[in-house]
Amino acid sequence: MGAISPMHLLIVFLVVVVVFGSKRLPDTARALGKSMRIMKSETAAMKAENNKPADDAEPVVAPRSIEPTPGEATAARPVDEPRGQTKG
Repeated sequence: MGAISPMHLLIVFLVVVVVFGSKRLPDTARALGKSMRIMKSETAAMKAENNKPADDAEPVVAPRSIEPTPGEATAARPVDEPRGQTKG
């Protein structure tokens, strides 16, 4: 009574074809597969991040740069910022 039979699956497939149309069905299936792959890779990345040891003392930070104003001839140059020092 509660089991899904092949006849039930056939009826569901026919309803999906009628609702989406036979031309949009391959695109819809492709988009669904792509979404599932993205979700799987993100889930794996989250699991790997949680299993990473927590002894990373200092995160890697990209150096900041000063962007030139419009019309300035010089290129962007890096900014040296002291880290871990307090003024006292």
